[in-house]
Amino acid sequence: MRIALFSDIHANLPAFKSMLDDMDDQKPDAVYCLGDLVGYHIYPNEIIQEIRKRGIGTLKGNHDQKVEKLITTPNSLQEPGKNYAYHLISQDNRDYLKTLPAHIKLEYKLQSETLNLVFAHGSTRSIDEYILIDTDEKYVLDMMQEAGADMLFVGHSHKPYHRILEDNDNKFKHVVNLGSVGKPKDGDPRGCYVILTIAADSSLSDKNSIQVEFIRFEYDVEASARAIENSLLQSEFADALRLAK
Repeated sequence: MRIALFSDIHANLPAFKSMLDDMDDQKPDAVYCLGDLVGYHIYPNEIIQEIRKRGIGTLKGNHDQKVEKLITTPNSLQEPGKNYAYHLISQDNRDYLKTLPAHIKLEYKLQSETLNLVFAHGSTRSIDEYILIDTDEKYVLDMMQEAGADMLFVGHSHKPYHRILEDNDNKFKHVVNLGSVGKPKDGDPRGCYVILTIAADSSLSDKNSIQVEFIRFEYDVEASARAIENSLLQSEFADALRLAK
């Protein structure tokens, strides 16, 4: 079973298109998005429409949540500022974002073992909590036990990592941050997504039996940055794409 997972597109259509082309070549068996389709860029509707057309299981990110109390007036689309990115979203697409779930859980039966995958945007406790590579180990293990997660997949920080922890039962727990499709913050301007491979003999007792591959892809960063600069959004958003921070 090969599962493609991605997060934090942030309305960056050039990056999203490149990611989809690369992902389609991978021919995954399933695809999931961990949220933040919108914000920081000018193509939220195009992103949402493609996600919906493909029927991709998608979580609500903290930026997606911002539309719930947003009031757009004719003047809103003429005013520069960071909220311009959210005012661009159509009412139909806002309604879609409002209905997205907070978590997705998958349960696999492998031989005599159960493998539970949990997807969250920030964490299972909060949509905007950062679970970083150096977040306290006990805290992470306690949270995973609370959520019934053997593997926890998150986004939000835009910094990819795969962390393997060992619990009190000598089982290996996996925490994976997917990085970001459209707004990397790890110094590498290329977008990032993950291919997870689960085999028939994958086991929590063998940390190498579950494969997590980070795929970095090129896209036209400069064209994407110029599109921001030619809009009513702040130019700092364009600089953030160029510098990946």
